Amino acid sequence: MKSANDRSISPPIMHPNKKPHNIIVDNKIITFQESDKNLLECLENANVEVHYHCRDGFCGACRVTLVEGEIYYPNGEPLAFIGDGEILTCCSIPKSDIKLLIE
Repeated sequence: MKSANDRSISPPIMHPNKKPHNIIVDNKIITFQESDKNLLECLENANVEVHYHCRDGFCGACRVTLVEGEIYYPNGEPLAFIGDGEILTCCSIPKSDIKLLIE
């Protein structure tokens, strides 16, 4: 398993019969849809409150803890500082089922 801060920009390999990735947060299971542009949009669509001020990885306000799973940044590494185990929801997409901690 790669670390939460693996910022590889290679997209996940999608197989035709593969189920969509699930996000576990606040005891909810949310499915990341193909139409979701990023994790922030997916969480908002599921009525999960996540703080943000931008949608481009600059400010870091949407920082959450990645407890399990893998994500990637399709537009490259974000510019905002993130600590070990943290991700920015505004510019990340799941590569696998993930579990998040939002504080």
